[in-house]
Amino acid sequence: MKLYNYFRSGTSFRVRIALNLKGLPYDYIPVHLAKGEQHGDAYRAISPDSLVPLLALEGEPDHARLSQSMAIIEYLDETHPEPPLLPRDPLGRARVRALAQTVACEIHPLNNLRVLKYLAQPLGLDEAQRAAWYNHWVMEGLRMYERRLQQYAAERERAGLPPSVYSYGDTPTLADCCLVPQIVNGQRFGLQYEGIPLTLAVYERCMQLDAFQRAHPSRCPDAE
Repeated sequence: MKLYNYFRSGTSFRVRIALNLKGLPYDYIPVHLAKGEQHGDAYRAISPDSLVPLLALEGEPDHARLSQSMAIIEYLDETHPEPPLLPRDPLGRARVRALAQTVACEIHPLNNLRVLKYLAQPLGLDEAQRAAWYNHWVMEGLRMYERRLQQYAAERERAGLPPSVYSYGDTPTLADCCLVPQIVNGQRFGLQYEGIPLTLAVYERCMQLDAFQRAHPSRCPDAE
């Protein structure tokens, strides 16, 4: 497989984590978003939406390329089911998807590179205003994530179960693939995390795993 991605892209980071958790090898193809390479004719010819990540499937026709990180990760989970990134039971799967979508739908779209650039030009927000925007929406979403973790922790306690190791259960899931890149990106922007102890504890446990460490932007071939 070939993964077209950018080292600082949070969505690319998600897919790198999933590939590592699955133990799947891939060729790393950098696309420099800050230089606008995603808008060039060569990349647009293979990615009509001009976005990363893009996964080209091994041994498949040229048109067999997948976009959108959530779709890519679920495809990988369906085609390479071990270790699973979604629980076996329908309720558990729905809950993990909801946690993942808290990051992927409620936080990330408001704070990705194109939005931040648009806030600067043409809207004219200065750096401090853009930072305030970023901090507000990231923390708004992470507090939602924290409240969900609190709910699930209380349920486990009532059932006499030990606390979850990761966001949902004792193994990393799709939710963790989404959470860790968001925390890392916030650190890069200088965000001070407060009031989300369960969320940060999950992040710390994830970052003890090799699959998450190897996916980190600093370990990417195109890291700057």
